Amino acid sequence: MKSDLAIASVEKPASGQFAWALYDWANSAFAAVIVTFVFATYFSQGIAVDPITGTTEWGRAMTVSALIAAFLGPTLGAIADAGGRRKPWIFLFTWLCVIATALLWYSAPSPDWVMYTLVLVVIANLGLDMAGIFYNAMLKDLVQPERVGRLSGWAWGLGYFGGLCCLVIALFAFVQTETPLFGLDKDQAEHVRATGPLVALWLAIFSLPLFLLTPDRARGQGSISEAIRTGLGQLWQTVRNMRRYRTVGHFLLARMLYIDGLNTLFAFGGIYAAGTFGLELSDVIMFGILLNVTGGIGAFAFAWLDDRVGSKPVILIALIGLMACGLAAVITTSVTVFWIVGGLLGLFVGPTQAASRTLMTRLAPVEQQTEMFGLYALSGKVTAFLGPLVLSLVTDWADSQRAGMATILIFFIAGFVLLALLKVPSEKNAV
Repeated sequence: MKSDLAIASVEKPASGQFAWALYDWANSAFAAVIVTFVFATYFSQGIAVDPITGTTEWGRAMTVSALIAAFLGPTLGAIADAGGRRKPWIFLFTWLCVIATALLWYSAPSPDWVMYTLVLVVIANLGLDMAGIFYNAMLKDLVQPERVGRLSGWAWGLGYFGGLCCLVIALFAFVQTETPLFGLDKDQAEHVRATGPLVALWLAIFSLPLFLLTPDRARGQGSISEAIRTGLGQLWQTVRNMRRYRTVGHFLLARMLYIDGLNTLFAFGGIYAAGTFGLELSDVIMFGILLNVTGGIGAFAFAWLDDRVGSKPVILIALIGLMACGLAAVITTSVTVFWIVGGLLGLFVGPTQAASRTLMTRLAPVEQQTEMFGLYALSGKVTAFLGPLVLSLVTDWADSQRAGMATILIFFIAGFVLLALLKVPSEKNAV
């Protein structure tokens, strides 16, 4: 029987690779419709006591779910690596998200439904974050090393366009039409609440090919209890011997900094556009759609470069682009220039995220992929408060949104410098 290491080196069928990539298309609908544009706005303006309180409550719920996933990830990832299979974990957490998201239909426009909604949002976001850990860990098993960047980048690009397509359906079939489908009652916000079941159905349908067509690792020889003991033991050994994984640790520290910058940009970009340039809500949504389009184009376009020159150079190039566009967005006073710069900025967001996943795949030992992607998730969440905190403090101190947004550049610069110092070993020796 072939070992897992031998199996991982065999190119899997194109249908399995495409089914894996399609999961990015499936899960991005939640971020686009629920978290970013539609349901979060409905919660703060229609369910919560007032918009400010609602925004605060929503932000805390997202933070709680992300931190739970970040700290659970390495533990369950180590157990999954010991047990072999990953798809059962993805199925479990995907359907946790599907059920919780579908139940958002009952979130009526009343403060009485605040806690109900927040609990479901925590569960749904936790499910999707956890599923993503096991999903990312499958990448190295599906494709030869020289093609990992293309598969990761193309999948990330599909994610951008999948989220965009679901958002367009939600807006034109339910949210922004005078006559929503199925005769939904707009007075009871049913046209907005319907986006919960819509996203749940989207995720359930488009995740199905992954479970049917994408090959998984063979199940381990031992029992579940043995997998738990082995996995926890391996995690403890990893923590004790972090010096062995200094390259991974170095990369995760660099990523923690520049991802803090990206997350802060996503969280406050719309607020900055509205406050500094006077964009209306409809304009902000169009701006978000523009970023999704250019982000997808960038992820697709840079995917081949990832395999040709390496993930680290692609991330560094993308960070230079983010810094240049970010600086221009802070300096300009022209709305037209802001739109142009914003569109260009999206071109570098996708490659930064996709190539980071690829680099982690290349650095992590093949037998510890899920455990390491658990640590990868942890690095992206554990300091998520830092960027927004610095931005808010500087904005308040300088009484200027421009000054606050400029702090994002500090995170990009720090991440760039740290990543530039990283020595990436060859594919054979990457740990």
